[in-house]
Order: sequence, then structure tokens, then C-alpha cells
Amino acid sequence: MANFDVLKETAWCPGCGNFGIINALKEALEGLDMEKHKVLYVSGIGQAGKVPHYIEGNVLNTLHGRTLPTATGAKLANSDLAVFAIGGDGDGYAEGGNHFLHATRKNVDITYIVHDNRVFGLTKGQASPTTDPGMVTGTTPEGVVNAAFNPLAVAITNDTGFVARSYAGDRKHLVKTLQAAIQHKGFSFVDVLQPCVTFNKINTYQWYRERVYDLNEEDFDPTNRTAAWERSFEWGDRIPIGIFYQVERPVLRADDKALAKGTLVERQLDPHIVDSVLDKYRVNP
Repeated sequence: MANFDVLKETAWCPGCGNFGIINALKEALEGLDMEKHKVLYVSGIGQAGKVPHYIEGNVLNTLHGRTLPTATGAKLANSDLAVFAIGGDGDGYAEGGNHFLHATRKNVDITYIVHDNRVFGLTKGQASPTTDPGMVTGTTPEGVVNAAFNPLAVAITNDTGFVARSYAGDRKHLVKTLQAAIQHKGFSFVDVLQPCVTFNKINTYQWYRERVYDLNEEDFDPTNRTAAWERSFEWGDRIPIGIFYQVERPVLRADDKALAKGTLVERQLDPHIVDSVLDKYRVNP
């Protein structure tokens, strides 16, 4: 079994919820007996985006908010890879919000893990799309006035094949959720509640411990889209975690139509194909 070693030295604050996520990811990958050379982590910019640099595997670092289209391209180029898109609520739901909509719609076979600390952690705690109304931050001195973005409701509305939420402080639950996401064929989305011990003094470990519960331990049907959508709005005294919605949908595969001859990385480059296209636009002297 491959050992996905995690670096001990990081740029994260002591107690950061990112530690719980990276250790759970390591355990999930090892538990599924995955091979390091077949795992690709794609990330943008941010504290969450540093995960690929701290855990063994292949790394593709891209622009802020552009993780999902890059991960999609990597999966289509080499469908043999297990592709993980990793980011935070800032880049994923703000700059990357439009990409989030279309990645769920296209249903490419990747796993999207969002470290949702409800602030912009790298840039010193400004309000993010998921910051709760009323929270005072460096950019909202009088408190956030906008309603918080609900990524689970959006994903369920888009009929995303796998929609889940977990909590960085519950390693067992997070490992189980990540493994279920990895094994699902199609776009898998996991929003992870991740305490930011430096900039978010509201959504703390204690705050979450008093509220989170596993909806899958109840009489809940994750194939019921309406019920999943309704549960996604439950936030406050009780916060559900677990698999909200899971269905099978046609997957955007690397062997469809133009890619039917195999993955791009396996095909021999033929420059004459490009020349034939350029010839159409050349002007004869």
C-alpha cells in the first residue's frame, strides 16, 4: 500500500482546520490503496491551495479561482488519473463561482474538496461568499449585509451526482465522506466545514461540535433531491453533515467522440494535422 506522506512543516497557523483535512485525505487515499503516481491534485491560490504541496502525489498549481477548468482538462487528457480539485470558499465560490456551476453541469469524473472556513484566510480574514450575515471583518466593519452563498443548494439544484458536507474536526466522518466521493463516478463535491482559528472567531471548533450531526444516521434518502435541497438550508442550532445527494448521471468521459481513440497522453503527436489546418489560412504569394 502506498504511503501518502504529509509534510510536518507548513505555513498554516497552529490549530488550523486544514490539518484535519489533509490528514483525512491521506487516510482516505491510503485506505483505498491508491497509487501516488496516479493521483493529481489541482489547486489555485490560498491556504487550502497549499494542500498539494504538503502531501505526496502529482501537483498542478493554477490561477486563483481557476482550479476546476484546469482539473477538467487534466482529467480529459489522462482519464487514468484520480484528479482532485482543492480550494477554499474564497476562490471556489467567488472568483471560481462560474466554473463551479459548469463543472457540476458537465459531470466530469473529478473530486472537488472545498475548505470552507467562511473567510478569506490567506489575505487576512476578509468576508467570503459563505460568511454569515452580521460578521465583522476587515472589509465589512459594520458587519456582512449579504446572505451567505449556499454551495450545497446550488450543487443539488444543478443535479450534481455527489453532494456532501463534512467537518474538519471529525476525522472519521471526513475520511468516510472523502472515500465515498472518490469512489463515485462523476463530479463529486465535498464542502468541508473548516475552522479558521485566526480570523473566524464565530465558527470555531466548539461552535461546530455543538451543532453538527450526521444526517445519514437518520432516516434520510440521499436520492431524494427535494429532501436534499431542503436539508441544505438547515444552518444554525443544527447543521447537517454527510451525503446530501447522490445519483448516477452520464459522465463526461475522455473516451467520448473526439477522444474515442484513447487519452491524449497516450496518442502520438502528429504535427502534420496542425499544418493541414494552417494551410487553409495561408496566403499564397
